[in-house]
Amino acid sequence: MHGVPVPDPYRWLEDGEAPAVRGWVADQNARTRAALDPRPARAVWHDRLVQLMGLPVVQAVQVRGDRLLLLERSTGEQQARLVLRSLADPASQRVVLIDPSRGSDDGAVAIDWFFASNTGDLVAVGTSEGGTENSVLRVVRAADGRVLADEIPNCRAASVAWEPDDSGFFYTRYPEGDEYHRTVHHHTLGEAWADDPVVWAEHPTPETWPEVSTSPDGRFVLVDAMVGWSRSDQHLLDRRTGEWHALIAGLDAPKGRVVSIDLDHLPTSPAQWDTLVPERDLVVGVPKPVGDGFVVTTSRSGVDAIEWWAGESQSPLPHGSGGSVIPGLGVCAVAQLATDRTTGTALALVTGFDAPMSVWRLDRPDGAMSARPLHPLADPGSVPELAVSHTEYASIDGTPIGMFLVHRCDLEPDAGTATILNGYGGFAITETPVWSPTIAAWCEAGGLYAIAGLRGGFEHGEEWHQAGKRANKQNVFDDFHAAADWLVATGKTSRDRLAIAGGSNGGLLVGAALTQRPDLCRAVWCAVPLLDMIRFPQFLIARLWTDEYGDPEIAEEFAWLHAYSPYHHVIEGERYPAVLLSTAEGDTRVDPLHARKMAALLQSAAADQAHRPVLLHQEGRAGHGAGKPVGKRASEQADVLAFFSWQLGIDP
Repeated sequence: MHGVPVPDPYRWLEDGEAPAVRGWVADQNARTRAALDPRPARAVWHDRLVQLMGLPVVQAVQVRGDRLLLLERSTGEQQARLVLRSLADPASQRVVLIDPSRGSDDGAVAIDWFFASNTGDLVAVGTSEGGTENSVLRVVRAADGRVLADEIPNCRAASVAWEPDDSGFFYTRYPEGDEYHRTVHHHTLGEAWADDPVVWAEHPTPETWPEVSTSPDGRFVLVDAMVGWSRSDQHLLDRRTGEWHALIAGLDAPKGRVVSIDLDHLPTSPAQWDTLVPERDLVVGVPKPVGDGFVVTTSRSGVDAIEWWAGESQSPLPHGSGGSVIPGLGVCAVAQLATDRTTGTALALVTGFDAPMSVWRLDRPDGAMSARPLHPLADPGSVPELAVSHTEYASIDGTPIGMFLVHRCDLEPDAGTATILNGYGGFAITETPVWSPTIAAWCEAGGLYAIAGLRGGFEHGEEWHQAGKRANKQNVFDDFHAAADWLVATGKTSRDRLAIAGGSNGGLLVGAALTQRPDLCRAVWCAVPLLDMIRFPQFLIARLWTDEYGDPEIAEEFAWLHAYSPYHHVIEGERYPAVLLSTAEGDTRVDPLHARKMAALLQSAAADQAHRPVLLHQEGRAGHGAGKPVGKRASEQADVLAFFSWQLGIDP
């Protein structure tokens, strides 16, 4: 390509349906099972992971009056259910509206998303099977759980905005057989979905990702169109006049700000916007209106907080003077804010390394801010007591990089401490302190877990993202290498006690670390990864990511990708760390071909595989990770921790 020879000896493994490939995968799975199942630690890890994964957790919440709608998984359930509770008494008996596991033998049907109508009487719900995330949209009645006849396919990661009278909704869907060209439609309940009119399809690129919302009175429809991962355009439809207005083009505040725009007198330039929350030295999230004010998340180096801002005339918080930080949340991540602007109710989904995700109620009586757990919380005695700290280290070019360190409270890490280093570094995603049964189990057993806030994420805003994308992608890998080196240099672990782990874009990260720095660590878990960066846009939805990585069809961008593509930098005879590659046949984001081709190449090239094996596990009836039932997640993570404890020399 572009005059450069690009060997691809395992292209035959790209066709996952070919009988020869299916036979090869079966042999690989059998080899992995033979290596991991007999290890004494695996059963120990599995039992503890089942306990921790079985703790109650809330995955999403919406509130409409006294109705509390939750995507909730209770103790012992394989999948989260859509349930209805009373806001006044959330601990009272729940009403199950949708149980995706009903009628499923393996629990592989999952709820992907839901959107309650403005009244709360109806809920649009997306479900998918086998981890595919190819959602089918259905409508359920909150009063009795009856599912209406409306059924709309191809609604992956849909955005839904209801009409004020619940007569229908705007929504996004994909054309049949097309991974791109996502469009906005309008559906009237009871009508044939195939006849739903297109509302917006003005794609600057085929990969443009629109989301839709409506004003409370239904007059305005707002389409937020993401063009790549750094540009968001706002298109406004005035339904009274039928006119579209280009409201906002691109981003103007790298760390985020909140502005007010008068829709009756649309300004012609950003200079006429009214700034409510100015850009500051922290990252500002998406505001949620409540009463005549709003709540908004802020983040500093991955640690979240919530601010409550008053409206333009409300005291005691004068307009534009600053919001009040809600106390009591600790070192946490705020996964979601949910508000009912009519009643003034404000809720937050809050999590941390030491607590599963749960609902908190935010209050501002007489101007005094407070937050309190609402429902449900795990028994505090059921999770290990963990010490969490945040530090900084210097990357190769001197840039300060943040890092979370998590371990048992009574542990002081030293050179003998078994350590897992994790990172992501891409797509403007921030590494935050979130509940992970894997982290909790590892640390409870005496391990250290480190998470680096690499460039390419959003820990410090869009400039941080830009510093780790496209031509700057090597910065991400350098940041990760420096994290491992710092952990060893400061005596928190040693090379033979260090493992690295990453999934998806993080799988690319550890794949690059594996090939660029074979000396970096003793073991690698590389999950649902991108690894062939020359052919990646040709499969599934991966053209969405050329804005982040580059397009190999363009000579300059090919050079960026070819310089680090892990599959193209495996060296014959190199002594690599032990490697466990995980993928899934139902993954509709990253094709499992990447893991297959990399496993085959490493197995043919790596030295000392008797002590440092290269293993591949391809899961059936599973996808990129979303919707995986508890049983499958526990088995996967037991494999990972058994592999690490074996390779790091801490098997019982």
